[in-house]
Amino acid sequence: MKALVLAGGSGTRLRPITHTSAKQLVPVANKPVLFYGLEAIAAAGVREIGIVVGGTHAEIEAAVGDGSRFGVEVTYLRQEAPLGLAHAVLIARDFLGEDDFVMYLGDNFIVGGINEITGRFTQDRPAAQIMLTQVADPRQFGVAELDGDGRVVGLEEKPREPKSDLALVGVYLFTPAIHQAVAELKPSWRGELEITDAIQWLIDDGRRVESSVISGYWKDTGNVEDMLEVNRLVLESVEPRVAGSVDDASELIGRVVVEAGAVVERSRILGPAIIGPGARVLDSYVGPFTSIAADCVVDGSEIEYSIVLPRSSISGVHRIEASLIGHDVEVTPAPDKPKAHRLVLGDHSKVQIST
Repeated sequence: MKALVLAGGSGTRLRPITHTSAKQLVPVANKPVLFYGLEAIAAAGVREIGIVVGGTHAEIEAAVGDGSRFGVEVTYLRQEAPLGLAHAVLIARDFLGEDDFVMYLGDNFIVGGINEITGRFTQDRPAAQIMLTQVADPRQFGVAELDGDGRVVGLEEKPREPKSDLALVGVYLFTPAIHQAVAELKPSWRGELEITDAIQWLIDDGRRVESSVISGYWKDTGNVEDMLEVNRLVLESVEPRVAGSVDDASELIGRVVVEAGAVVERSRILGPAIIGPGARVLDSYVGPFTSIAADCVVDGSEIEYSIVLPRSSISGVHRIEASLIGHDVEVTPAPDKPKAHRLVLGDHSKVQIST
């Protein structure tokens, strides 16, 4: 079995972060979301991975390399435009050959890995195996319709009137039969080759499509709220570890990780939280579910339930919460006089200011 990992999307819902960074590399608990998927694939015993990349290919390739750090061999497949999940299968045809494969969306996060579903697929070998989960607003997802026996009878991508609340999770398993289905597709109303249409083609052709409703945790980390939620979930499982420097005037409470080279002075850190390598936390409070990345500075400030990306500084700020702060950002207080806020914000930024 091979793997096809999709890492070519533009990440419009995470702008302005994704104006300059691939959405699959935005970190949770100081590790890119994409890496969790690659680790899950490797743990399932898959060794050959094709990564579909687009405009952020250089950043993805620099981060992942040849795959050896994950124990896999990586081949990069260029997709010139985001023309749909089935289009990714189409351009990967030569790489996939006649092998079965797992397709994994690079910005998805699944607790518990994929060992169970890949094992079931290998044993039963349907034409396709999909994972489903109940969602509050299925109009935002691919949606599956099941019959009374729980078999898949219909699929639709982002339907205006969903026939169920069961959304497709971003992990699919296929035999080579999917290539015939993809070859028959026409672009949808969205102008894309939809993987849901390809799976529907298999159903209409009498091929067996199996599904399972997952009980574990799944998130499509496509927006800030979901990123923060996944960060919270991962941090809840960290084991406390202090490899950096923490002075006697500081207090670490609960599951706190202080990475090598990090410095904590005269501060209180309430876990779960992680302070990245080379970061400095001075005269500050870092609250639960916060990830401070490498080489950041938090000085005389309070922050919780947030993600701070590398090399950013927060100085003299009374309170920050539920925030995603990008690379090389400077956050400082405004002067007392005149009473005003001074902002330099990128496109699609969102700011809440207390009055």
